[in-house]
Amino acid sequence: MEKTITVTIDGKEVLASPGQTILECAREIGIFIPTLCHLQNTTNVGACRVCVVEVENARSLVASCCMPVSPGMVIRTNTPAVRAAQKMIVELLWSSGDHNCLVCEQNGQCELQNLVYWLKIDKPRFPIHPPGYPVDESNTMISRDMNKCILCGRCVRACNEIQVNEVLDFAKRSSDAKVGPAFDADYIDSVCVFCGECAQVCPTGAITLKPAKFAGRPWELTKTRTTCAYCGVGCQMDLYTKDNKVVKVMGNREYGTPNQGSLCVKGRFAMDFLTHPDRLTKPLIRYTKNEDLKEATWEEAFTFIADKLSTIKKENGSDSIAGLSSARCTNEENYLFQKFMRAVIGTNNVDHCARL
Repeated sequence: MEKTITVTIDGKEVLASPGQTILECAREIGIFIPTLCHLQNTTNVGACRVCVVEVENARSLVASCCMPVSPGMVIRTNTPAVRAAQKMIVELLWSSGDHNCLVCEQNGQCELQNLVYWLKIDKPRFPIHPPGYPVDESNTMISRDMNKCILCGRCVRACNEIQVNEVLDFAKRSSDAKVGPAFDADYIDSVCVFCGECAQVCPTGAITLKPAKFAGRPWELTKTRTTCAYCGVGCQMDLYTKDNKVVKVMGNREYGTPNQGSLCVKGRFAMDFLTHPDRLTKPLIRYTKNEDLKEATWEEAFTFIADKLSTIKKENGSDSIAGLSSARCTNEENYLFQKFMRAVIGTNNVDHCARL
């Protein structure tokens, strides 16, 4: 059995596991420590320093996301020194970018905006100097505005460590530092596969989903958890809708399995079929060879299919029938389909579109 150690956080004794960070221990007992660069299931880098806390006998404030706990450690998360440091960091981040919340797609769910409010900062004490980068609108799905980037590195770690696409990284130094594909290329000219993971983890409006722009403010959207329809993996995702239309899609991180909150390019962006005027919403039947397709009820369609299969099986045998299954069905639906072909029709002629 793994040994536990005792630490004290804001006067509360906490049992922690060796290797746990201060941030993890605090969150387990409901103590809020703000973060910007921290991203679960990736490397802890301590880049933003917003999560600083006081540790008794430490020479300076420490980054709670990187500092492992040790036996007897005494930690304070809300002292005047901690709040002063956090305010300074947030003001510096605010003043170094073009954070125009009026037209930003992240307004209402921007983590920098939330921290400004939480820390009660009226305005930064430093003059605001936006870097003046051109906005990358080269791709139809992702908008990249590095004027809003706070260099937290979450998109870099999500790209490299979660999706393992290794497209994004830091370039240049000091106030010229920025995040992007190799050689500072536009997204469209890079090897990016447009999975949108960078947009999902970005805490500000630096990387956003272009189809969602002006389609609805965050507080106007309804979030519904559902299962992706594009393959049998069963990825869990959140549909954000307004007026019965999908505005954007995000991976569901709360549910976890099987995708741990990540999505591929199809799951995140290929939703136009939902409201496309050419989408079939009722069965169509062609009763004779040269006849046009006609709308039918589901009962009529099922009866037509059953009669046809029964006739073909009776006249030509079970192996005259074959079934082609779909990657867009769930594993359970595909199992039922092959079971139907083998147990009901009586044939092993079953294949799957993904193999073709």
